[in-house]
Amino acid sequence: MSDVIPSSLRRYCSSRVQEMPDNQIVAVADLARHDASVVRLWIGEGDLPTPAYIKQAAMDALEGDDTRYSYSQGLPELRQALSDYHRRHWQVDVAADRFCVSIGGMNAVTMAMQAILDEGSEVIMPTPAWPNARQMIEIVGGVNVPVAFDFYPDGSIELDLEELFAAVTDRTRAIFINSPSNPTGWRMPLEDMERLRDFCRDKGLWIVADEVYNHFVYDDGVDDDRVDDDGVYRNGGYDSEGPAASFLQICEPQDRLLVTNTFSKNWCMTGWRAGWVTFPQGMDQLFARLCQYNTTGVAPFVQRACIAALEHGDDFIAHQVERCQASRDILVEGLTALDNVTVFSPQGTFYLFFKVHGLDGSSLDTAKRILREAKVGVAPGSAFGPEGEDYLRICFAIDPELAKEALDRLVPFLSALAEAPQGATV
Repeated sequence: MSDVIPSSLRRYCSSRVQEMPDNQIVAVADLARHDASVVRLWIGEGDLPTPAYIKQAAMDALEGDDTRYSYSQGLPELRQALSDYHRRHWQVDVAADRFCVSIGGMNAVTMAMQAILDEGSEVIMPTPAWPNARQMIEIVGGVNVPVAFDFYPDGSIELDLEELFAAVTDRTRAIFINSPSNPTGWRMPLEDMERLRDFCRDKGLWIVADEVYNHFVYDDGVDDDRVDDDGVYRNGGYDSEGPAASFLQICEPQDRLLVTNTFSKNWCMTGWRAGWVTFPQGMDQLFARLCQYNTTGVAPFVQRACIAALEHGDDFIAHQVERCQASRDILVEGLTALDNVTVFSPQGTFYLFFKVHGLDGSSLDTAKRILREAKVGVAPGSAFGPEGEDYLRICFAIDPELAKEALDRLVPFLSALAEAPQGATV
């Protein structure tokens, strides 16, 4: 807010940035980052270390003095490895010159927005949504237009495409889709992806697709009514076991599509700060400029580590997803048993979004109380927009035994919350 800047400096600083809200997830985490007694489920990262072969690749590069400036868009070997990775997992041919390596997923989103937005350009975004993406639209001068997900009492989540389409104006430049979605765990059905593609082609709009969590999808059993004659499961992916469908599979190289991604989640590399953007054929020089003027590129020894992740990390991804499925099931089952909680069982990501009925106070206040009284760090739903109020988010990219411990601490707190009279302190 504007009062975080001394009054003597306020008029000389960006009003746009001054008016940005603080990140509520960070606000909670900063209260107990170094408290070893807390079960940390607030921030979106797994609890496993970066695999040894990835670290070794970086150390080998450092030993070889690979520490100079490099190609703005990324090492040619890394961009080719990204092309091979997409062919292997999504059976799609994406030319190596359509990739741009970024400083993490956040920088990927930044460059995507810089590439297409002018002052006042509108971006439509389903919400609740990742706060960083929302704010980046505004930092570069765009306008975020939220369209709320529909949450149902049975724990299902849907996005009404007609409502999404109705939000388009003559100022709309793009539609931002994060599927699987942070924080909700929603996955966009393939048929809806195709409808959105056709709509954006017709209207001349961009699709900005954040596909960070595509590998983190879960098997709840397949509804036979949603399986085509050719065996394709049409509920957000090409088969029931994942990965989730990518817009790259249904779009042409010249389509107005930007896909952002990161090395952070798949290979437990959150601190390495490396990601990528996939852009239409012919935009390589534009992204080379953005890289040069934003960051001058990613450290070459980090890029060597990324190559190792792509070439040798498929088994590690599978291990993570299996582990997440186990922790997800523990938490979903335990929280669903509570009368005052509605759980939205995630189809993807490693987040569990749940509504606590009858909260006496904001979700931020509740998250702070849970941290203080139950020693569990959770993210307040309001961090993801006003539509997230009364909700909480937990990250379950953790050991299943830790998930049990978290549940053992959360259930008594949430149960007591349901029993306490309004206005009482639990």
